[in-house]
Amino acid sequence: MNINNKILVITGPTATGKSALAVDLAKSFNGEIISADSRQVYRGLDIGSAKITRDEMREIPHHLIDVATPTDVFTVAEFKKLADAKITEIISRGKLPIICGGTGMYISAVIDNQSFPEVPPDPILRAELAKLPVQELFEKIKILNPEQAQVIDSKNPVRLIRAIEIGLAGVNPLHASGEGGLRSRPGEVLIIALRIPKDELDANIAKRITDRIPALFTEIRNLHTQGVSSEQLRRFGLEYRYGNDYVTGKILLPEFIETLTIKTIQFAKRQVTWWKPDERVHWMNPVSDKQKILKLVQGFL
Repeated sequence: MNINNKILVITGPTATGKSALAVDLAKSFNGEIISADSRQVYRGLDIGSAKITRDEMREIPHHLIDVATPTDVFTVAEFKKLADAKITEIISRGKLPIICGGTGMYISAVIDNQSFPEVPPDPILRAELAKLPVQELFEKIKILNPEQAQVIDSKNPVRLIRAIEIGLAGVNPLHASGEGGLRSRPGEVLIIALRIPKDELDANIAKRITDRIPALFTEIRNLHTQGVSSEQLRRFGLEYRYGNDYVTGKILLPEFIETLTIKTIQFAKRQVTWWKPDERVHWMNPVSDKQKILKLVQGFL
């Protein structure tokens, strides 16, 4: 088995069993896991981000979890920098780097060796855009970059404003790439994306939401006491957006459950959309295709 300069990626929609499969493969192929989740990088965002627990890790090292505070703004460029360093470190120990997570932009940044536009913040533009409703911001993204509009969080004003800022500079961040680079060569990356039947996925999503309700609300209240504002919480995705609305009395529990379930199912569809055009991706069922996955990884290494 020659793992030198090779990277395994486990991705796909939420609630498909990515973390458990990654741990199994790390056990089988002497691997360490790099989390590629835009919320698991933050300390204190455990329940809403479905952060893997110490027991679930089963003594497999996990990296890039809890590397920022919720009051930080952690960018994809920062993720790539940390992930590149960690990959080099893992390979130097003779182990297999396994990138696991559902944030497609994070994963693509690393495996395609993307560079990022050095578009400086424009305080005047940002102040003007901040006055606009999120729907209007999203409409601007659809005009500037229809491709990005398919995958961006349409309710996150911070990300929308930054995307507009970059788009007005004439840069498409989805296509930005570095000059060459170790991981730009074919054959060094194996991408496995998990896919399960829609009714099973929908049921998994609904169960995950209801199972975590009390703990999620407690987590959000704790974050409030630590000085994380409602505005900051809303940029951490669906669970925190609608959970914060419930905790602050803007919606009732039935509306929270219904809205979060519908929005999460839509989000899972966007996660599939990110990888659908990529011909490198092997779509697998984590249960029925388990032996195929093992053979695929074995052949890759």
